[in-house]
Amino acid sequence: MRLLLERTLTTLEDTQALAREVLPLFPPGALVVLQGPLGAGKTTLVRFLTEALGFTGRVTSPSYTLIHTYPTPEGPVVHVDLYRLQDPKLLLPHLEAAREGARLLLVEWGDPETLEADFLLRLLPQGEKRRATLWQLRPGQEEGIQQGLPPGPPGE
Repeated sequence: MRLLLERTLTTLEDTQALAREVLPLFPPGALVVLQGPLGAGKTTLVRFLTEALGFTGRVTSPSYTLIHTYPTPEGPVVHVDLYRLQDPKLLLPHLEAAREGARLLLVEWGDPETLEADFLLRLLPQGEKRRATLWQLRPGQEEGIQQGLPPGPPGE
């Protein structure tokens, strides 16, 4: 597990900038687990990631439907919410199938180990701010990373 970046987010614009910053690090088909408590901004981050990929529709939490797919010019973004599942392993075959041809597979409330995730992005509240950390979980996901991490804001 390798820490790729840490950022402090204070505004929606910060979250949007984070989405633009991390997107080039995710190779096609990357599975990214999004962790954080309710209201931490996971679905908002998904919205900004899909917008950065060219999706112009509405992004909502798939809490009840479990899976939403958003078409983008680079391929579909699959957004999954496992919060309500007692046994998320039951959905694994569907996730594997959804990953085929997907630009990104973004999973809220998933266990990175069970899902064999490539990346873990945590959003943790810190008072009025949120702390974002991105971890590379598996080797072999260097396609975007080899191009170099974009510099963070001063003081980061």
